[in-house]
Amino acid sequence: MTELKAHHIRLITFIHATEDEDKVLEAIATFIPAEIDKDDVLFDVVGTTGYFGNPIKVVNVEIKRSRAVKAFLREFKDLLGEDDKRYLLDHLDEKIDEDGTLYMRFNKQRAYLGELKVDEGEDVIQVKIKVKAFPMRKETVVKAVREWLEE
Repeated sequence: MTELKAHHIRLITFIHATEDEDKVLEAIATFIPAEIDKDDVLFDVVGTTGYFGNPIKVVNVEIKRSRAVKAFLREFKDLLGEDDKRYLLDHLDEKIDEDGTLYMRFNKQRAYLGELKVDEGEDVIQVKIKVKAFPMRKETVVKAVREWLEE
C-alpha cells in the first residue's frame, strides 16, 4: 500500500453571519478521524469583518503530529470518491505548489452531510497537505500524490 507522507495538514473555512456555526464545525469534523486525539488537533476560530462590514469567523485547524497526520491521510483517502480522485489526478499539477503543498477545496454543505466532494466554488473547506518528499521538488511531490491516489 502506497502511503503518502506529510509534515502537517491544514483545514480552513469561513463562517458567515448567515450560517449556523455548529453546522460549519460539524462539517469540519467530517475530515477529522475519530481515532485522532483531540490534543493532536490545533483548532482556532478568529472573528473578523468582511468587505461589506459583515462579521465573519475564520476557522483554522492544524494537525501536526506524525501519528495523527497518518490517520488523517488514511481516512481522507477512504472518504474520497472515485470521481474526485480522478478530478484531483487530472489537475495535480495545478493543485501542488513549488513548496510541495497540495491544495484542495471541498463543498462545505456536503461535508456537513458526512461526505467529501471536491468543489472549486467559494463556500468551501480548504485542505492543505504539506507533503514530505525527497528530493523536495514539485515533480517529486506530484509523483508521490499520484501514486497514493491511484492505488
